[in-house]
Amino acid sequence: MARRIVTLLTAVTGLSGTVYPPGTRAAVTGRGASVDAFVNGDWLPLAWWEFSEGDAEDPRRS
Repeated sequence: MARRIVTLLTAVTGLSGTVYPPGTRAAVTGRGASVDAFVNGDWLPLAWWEFSEGDAEDPRRS
């Protein structure tokens, strides 16, 4: 399955303990209600409501 790039809509904690803020781009594999995402090798389990396909507007710029 091909990886695709998504943008986080909420803050998400990776397996390493690092918190990734909204606007962070992540590489995602899988489809459905939950997916595996990776930021610089750090694994983030994401639910469908925590990310947007493609480029989402960074809420901090509003």
